[in-house]
Amino acid sequence: PIPGLYLNCCLFFSTHDVAVVGAGIVGLASARELILRHPSLSFVLLEKEKELATHQSGHNSGVIHSGIYYTPGSLKARLCVRGATLAYEYCEKKGVPYKRCGKLIVAVEQEEIPRLKALYDRGMKNNVRDLSIVDAKGIREREPYCRGIMALDSPYTGIVDWRAVALRYGSDFEEAGGTVVTEYEVSDISTVKESPAGSAEGKKLLLQIPGNEVRCRYVLTCGGLYSDRLSQISGCSPEPRIVPFRGDYLVLKPEKCYLVRGNIYPVPDPRFPFLGVHFTPRMDGSVWLGPNAVLAFKREGYKMYDFNAQDFADALSFRGLQKLIFRNVTYGIGEMYRGVFTGAQVKILRKFIPELSLNDVLRGPAGVRAQALDHDGNLVDDFVFDGGVGDVGSRVLHVRNAPSPAATSSLAIAEMIADEVESRFDL
Repeated sequence: PIPGLYLNCCLFFSTHDVAVVGAGIVGLASARELILRHPSLSFVLLEKEKELATHQSGHNSGVIHSGIYYTPGSLKARLCVRGATLAYEYCEKKGVPYKRCGKLIVAVEQEEIPRLKALYDRGMKNNVRDLSIVDAKGIREREPYCRGIMALDSPYTGIVDWRAVALRYGSDFEEAGGTVVTEYEVSDISTVKESPAGSAEGKKLLLQIPGNEVRCRYVLTCGGLYSDRLSQISGCSPEPRIVPFRGDYLVLKPEKCYLVRGNIYPVPDPRFPFLGVHFTPRMDGSVWLGPNAVLAFKREGYKMYDFNAQDFADALSFRGLQKLIFRNVTYGIGEMYRGVFTGAQVKILRKFIPELSLNDVLRGPAGVRAQALDHDGNLVDDFVFDGGVGDVGSRVLHVRNAPSPAATSSLAIAEMIADEVESRFDL
């Protein structure tokens, strides 16, 4: 972060037009978009951590997705395709390093070919750039150590350090006159009458932590892993609920990074809720392998044994999670087993790169995904906005779910969120 860019929470009785809660990549992009549209208004961005973009925005695979997987015509598809274009343009303009290293979605079994061809059709309907199908020879030309019988080639897919992008959004926001406050974990949202009595402003929202308060006309929350709890403290709906899933990565040893040039993904299995393990090169030259997907016992628990009693109880007492677990028992046990036993994970990866061995990998970092679930145990796969009624609810907009690939789509999502703010509030 830029020295001196961020303030801590010693802002007593600070007053603004709009407060944005949550400085992950979606909150930062949205705050940036809003202040660029409304430069005469006063904006404050509140973040509970000491630094910005430290959770999902700083713990991800770093891929710029092209929009292949998503239902044609869906919001996710449109936002991803537009978001990727905007992301490349933004990185070019701001000098943020990126690589357009491409991606192969590789079929290693005959039974996967119909699904691969269906993905190609879906990608074409989504207007994904430069998408093509290649045979085994084409796979080897692009990835000499990869083996498969057919693949989708997406040269428009790339990689970037999304946290660096998010921090640049924060710089843009600050340079436009916005205020960023760190170490400010909102514990209450209520209303307060402005003094003197009868002022034109009338009532304002009051955001509080012990000993500090921020007053504003409107609130936008982009809480990620805590989006459901932020909604509840303002009197809005408790659902969809956030259930944290941890993804553990392996990393290739430096002397083995030559095995992978670009992103290598499996053909997703529709029976399971996640994409499956993949090979992802990083901007620093390393290569990540994974992730798996297991229930995290803490919302920000990046280690296998991290535990928070409230988070754990909230998750397991939710009927939606119970139903999801029941439907995916075998898959879940397999994911946990592969998380503990590295050799089991490597066995799956060797289907794509046979030369890979257990001695070539090390345990790597982990990320935690904020997975929104409904009460029937379905993964909420679309954007969810939530407000309410009354003095508080009518002046709060909660971004309850910004599903993957939110980083790729962040600038496009920010446009949509800003439109939603403008439609709901009298800015």
